[in-house]
Amino acid sequence: MKRFLLFLFALLGVFVAPAQLVSGPMLGPVELRDAVIWLEVGPATRSVHLVCTPQGGGAPVRLDQKIEATGTYTPIRFVVPDLEPATTYKYSLLLDEKLAPGGTFTTKTLWQWRQPAPDFTFLTGSCAYFNEPKYDRPGTPYGGDSSIFKTMAKEKASFMLWLGDNWYYREVDFYSAPGLRYRARHDRAQPVLQPFLKAMPHYAIWDDHDFGPNDADKSYVLKDESRRIFLDYWPNASAGENGQGIYTKMSYGDVDIFMMDDRWFRSANDMDATVGRVPNPGKRMWGPQQLEWLKSALLSSTATFRIIATGNQTLNPMSRAECLQDYPVEFNELQNFLAAEKIPGLLFLTGDRHHSEVIRYTREGGYPIYDITNSPLTSGLSKVTGTPEAANEARVAGTLVEAQNYTRITVSGAKGARRLQAQFVGVSGAVLGTWTVSETELKYAR
Repeated sequence: MKRFLLFLFALLGVFVAPAQLVSGPMLGPVELRDAVIWLEVGPATRSVHLVCTPQGGGAPVRLDQKIEATGTYTPIRFVVPDLEPATTYKYSLLLDEKLAPGGTFTTKTLWQWRQPAPDFTFLTGSCAYFNEPKYDRPGTPYGGDSSIFKTMAKEKASFMLWLGDNWYYREVDFYSAPGLRYRARHDRAQPVLQPFLKAMPHYAIWDDHDFGPNDADKSYVLKDESRRIFLDYWPNASAGENGQGIYTKMSYGDVDIFMMDDRWFRSANDMDATVGRVPNPGKRMWGPQQLEWLKSALLSSTATFRIIATGNQTLNPMSRAECLQDYPVEFNELQNFLAAEKIPGLLFLTGDRHHSEVIRYTREGGYPIYDITNSPLTSGLSKVTGTPEAANEARVAGTLVEAQNYTRITVSGAKGARRLQAQFVGVSGAVLGTWTVSETELKYAR
């Protein structure tokens, strides 16, 4: 009988998979008093425990999550509470009481009313494509050198902001909810990503390829499921209002970033931009609800730099792709609001174009506004060299980068003289382009 039981247990072991860490851990928002730690586990996992302890010693915090036996993969987020500012914590994970990789994080510094705003660096970028030949289109692989994420993991950055197309749904994916979920799980689990995911906090917006099909808009029939998946995989602090969209805001130091949703409310690109030579009020990218939120958020902000992050370019007069200027009723409404309220310190961060550049938009009676476009992280290139756009007079000289890259943004300087520097960084870490602006250049004349 004993031999039979041993044989039975061995046989069961063939069919019952062990607890499995599929991807992560990934740091979500890390604030003054709490931090989000995200991970995804396999169908066999029944419990996950997180133990978090101050690196210098102190009482540990233990969080537990039980998982029902549903046979599905499970994204999990832990919100670690009751932390102290400017403190480094180490955390470990137990999956079914077996140790899994952990990491460290440091809470934000409580600087307000106590000391000058901190100098800091963050990373940003868009368009991350991981090849999967059996589901990719035939021909030359579209995904490039994914070792760029190894380079990014070595940065001493405060956070990473993903600007959309963070994964690419394929034809095999975007006709069903399981297909959408498969792509998010598959791409998040890439081994080359894992060190980067836990190296710094991560925030994200989406664009068409991680929302649905190419150039997808509000008519996409699975957009509710797409939003659920986005929320499962990106633990931003909030996501839209009234269950609509994924827009939100995050802050670090004296910078506010308004993270826009350019898909949920979007009209079809092919809708006429004008009717009777006036802007078509029905053609919108952000939608009235989101635009009203943005106006209020910009007015409420006291940040030195107020950055609007959105998936598509906003200011490029020669854009051959999607651009906010192709939605003139919203573009004009935003510009009129900025001028009327004299909003200082405004910049845009955008992606999508598969090359990087800085676009300068001149306004009568106001300071110039800049759009820092970064793309691609790993997707195919779309060069403007050899096209009419190569001679774009709105592009800041020396900022065109037609190679895989990410952006390193550094905010530094004394109060009243803060500067924002954007560096386009290649796969190996070489700086491919640099641009800098001061807070004094982004103010209305008194």
